[in-house]
Amino acid sequence: MRIPRFYCPELDINNDVIALPDAAHRHAVQVLRLKPGALIRLFDGRGLEYDAVLEQVSKRDSSVRLGDNIKINNESPLNITLLQGVSRGERMDYALQKAVELGVARIIPVVTERCNVQLAGGRAEKRLAHWRGVMISACEQSGRSVLPELMDVMALEQALEIDIKACCLVLDPHAETGLTSQTRQDNIVLLIGPEGGLSEQEVRQAITAGFQAIKFGPRILRTETATVAVLAAVQTLWGDLSD
Repeated sequence: MRIPRFYCPELDINNDVIALPDAAHRHAVQVLRLKPGALIRLFDGRGLEYDAVLEQVSKRDSSVRLGDNIKINNESPLNITLLQGVSRGERMDYALQKAVELGVARIIPVVTERCNVQLAGGRAEKRLAHWRGVMISACEQSGRSVLPELMDVMALEQALEIDIKACCLVLDPHAETGLTSQTRQDNIVLLIGPEGGLSEQEVRQAITAGFQAIKFGPRILRTETATVAVLAAVQTLWGDLSD
């Protein structure tokens, strides 16, 4: 039987008994209906993970007793930064969820010319909070103990100015070379456009900033499909999916 895992950013290993965070409490008690004595696991998003036993349960809160420290070694050997064009609703959620499952280290939501999501008036903060929740759930499900960094929403021009020492790739259906033409890389930045893709001018901007345009197959992929497919290919070529 699979042991439920919960994100506990304030994991206090100096105390035997700790309170579950509100989100973890709701999931464990109100959704999964776990009772005292249930075995669970807690991780802090920075690589620390512990076995624990649900000890006290009430409607409003619950506590657990910490057990053994669990050594988790399932992080990708690749340091992948995903510049993901912001898309609507479930498409963005799906892309971020699968990116976490496929081992990215950092995600930067990028506003591009064809972005049709309204982010003014505090909406960006609400979207970030929602996306972080999606990423936490993906960590809980996939067994990752390290929560990828989620950076603030930024314009493409701003994202292209970030100084990241890496192989920078942008998907472009008109490019002449593909992913397999690249030599093995350990630090990678991937730029993937939103619904409707990147404009020709945006691709040129990326190339001017040091990105290399690559073609990814003969068909035009949806943004969320492209994210999953290219990450899986990169992990297969250079990462841990080939193990």
